[in-house]
This record gives sequence, C-alpha cells and structure tokens, in this order.
Amino acid sequence: MRNMKNRGQGRNFRPKSQQDEKAFQPEKKKLNLVKKGDEEIRLNKYIANSGVCSRREADKLIADGEITVNGQVVTELGAKVCKRDEVLYKGKPLMVEKKVYLLLNKPRGFVTTLDDPHAEHTVMELVDSACDERIYPVGRLDKETSGVLLFTNDGELAKKLTHPSYEKKKIYHVFLNVDFDEAHLSQIQQGFELEDGFIKADSISFVDSADKKQVGIEIHSGRNRIVRRIFAHFGYKVARLDRVYFAGLTKKNLPRGNWRFLTPKEINFFKMS
Repeated sequence: MRNMKNRGQGRNFRPKSQQDEKAFQPEKKKLNLVKKGDEEIRLNKYIANSGVCSRREADKLIADGEITVNGQVVTELGAKVCKRDEVLYKGKPLMVEKKVYLLLNKPRGFVTTLDDPHAEHTVMELVDSACDERIYPVGRLDKETSGVLLFTNDGELAKKLTHPSYEKKKIYHVFLNVDFDEAHLSQIQQGFELEDGFIKADSISFVDSADKKQVGIEIHSGRNRIVRRIFAHFGYKVARLDRVYFAGLTKKNLPRGNWRFLTPKEINFFKMS
C-alpha cells in the first residue's frame, strides 16, 4: 500500500523545472464556437451595409438616438450587433443587403430622384425590375441631361464617389445652340468666378473640329447644374448634354435607357481607388 501511495504521489509531483517549462509552452488555440449568424459587427457598419448611408453618417444617426436595437435606443458609437438583432431606423427595420452596383445610360426626360410626386418620370422606373435590393442613384443628372448614372445600395462607395475631396472625374459631351468661340476654351480651363465660387475645367476641347457647336468638357466638380452654368456664363445655351464618363465608367455598348450590372473588375476598381 505504501508503494502504491508513493507511486500516486509521484504521479502528481512535477519538479520545478518541468513546471517552469510548461509555463513557457504556447496555449492551445481556442475553438470559435460562435455560430455564423451570431457574429458581431459594429453598428455603424451594419447600418451602412443596409444601404441607408455611409459609416460616418451612421455614427451621427447613432449619436442622435435615431437607432434602436431590440427595442432599446443605442447611442454608443462603438456598439456591436448580431445579424439576428432587430435594428430599426425611424421605426423601420434595417436589413444587411447584398451589395448591388448598376449602371444606367439615362435618357432625357427622367428626374434623378427616388420619389417625386410632381415628376412625370423618375430614373427609378428604368431600374425598377433590376433587383430586389433598395438601390439609389449616386449623384444626380438633371431631367434633360442624359448619360452615365450609377445606382447602388453601398453607402460607403456612394459617399466616396460624390464627396468633393475625392475629385472623381466626369466627362460631358456638350451640344450648344451656336458655335463655340475658341477664345473661351482657355478661359474655362484657367477658371473664373461663378455666383457660388471659383470654377474651372480639368480639360475642354472641340469634339469634332468640323462642328464648333460640340464641345467635350472634363470636370470633377459636383455642383448643381455646373456644366450648364459654365456655358451660360459666356452666353451659350446648352441644347443637349450627355455625360459620357463617370469615375471610370462609360456608356460604351449600353443603349440609351438600358442598364447593366458592374463587373467584379469595375467594382474592385472603385473600392481600390
């Protein structure tokens, strides 16, 4: 019995050196037992992923107490939620949607808005059957302007493409009522003052040397009706205006009034730029 007791004691005994050695051994990796549906994400990201706004704008909604989670108002900016949580904005549930990116070759006669009871036609009519997700136009083209118009439910990307600090390039094909005076080319490119501040074109030239009524203008400003106002400043009337390029996208092979989804390559370009 004594020998068995000694063997038992020996089994529980470890020399100090062995204990020290164990202390420096790496811990075994813990298993992640959280189910996929229970993974947590920051509340502002959840809101942005629902297509409502950008993350920065979501922070303001949270701070202003406009967001509830499972019936409770949440104002903590670092708050996290699970996809199964009920997140409400203005009493309506927010759902994380699949990101959708769609390009429309807008025709004239359509107002760039989600909803306007006074408008005869809106651009949403043209993309209504495209997807189940709630998409919205990025920026705007006025009713009589045609061309490249992007739609998405990606609030972060929309903010990036429209904020002046990112200076996304836009190119317009301008049809004027009279011949354009070459002397005005340099004036527009060098810049001048409008009622709402200084403006200049990044580039401007004739589209066709044989037709002085057609001008191409590259600009990054997103100010309201800026192209029309530039030419009006010099006494011209824009008879027709077509946006042919927006932040890397063109209307090539896309008939007027038609739309297409962006390719993975185009989406990655936007996110990397």
